[in-house]
Amino acid sequence: MKIELTKPETFKDNPKIILFDGVCNLCSAFLIFVYERDRRAVFKFAWIQSKQGKQILDYIGFAADDYETIVYIEHGKIHSRSSAFLKIVKHLRFPWPILCIGIIIPPFIRNWLYDIIARNRYKFFGKKDKCMVPTGELASRFL
Repeated sequence: MKIELTKPETFKDNPKIILFDGVCNLCSAFLIFVYERDRRAVFKFAWIQSKQGKQILDYIGFAADDYETIVYIEHGKIHSRSSAFLKIVKHLRFPWPILCIGIIIPPFIRNWLYDIIARNRYKFFGKKDKCMVPTGELASRFL
């Protein structure tokens, strides 16, 4: 089953979706960080390695084994890398939206820095054997 990304009404129930690398400690920490600061519960989450994550990646034309970027889908519009990060923090409670000032940095510079961290995230922050299994309220926010 494919998800129709060209029609925002398809995402009426899940208008803001974040896809994460589920085995990356840095990515999992960022997920928890976002979850705890998402005061209006606007985000839904999926691990890139999950069935739903792979279906979405396939549909939007990303490699199903490309775990080096966060993917953020907002009302059908796809954002990745540093742009995804900036779009996500915009929706968190103060002071985190201040980081959106980073949008003035040209994308090729932002993404260059993002890519350095992404390529080395397992070395710097470690890696789990399998994705975290969310529980409680967090589990209800997963696709």
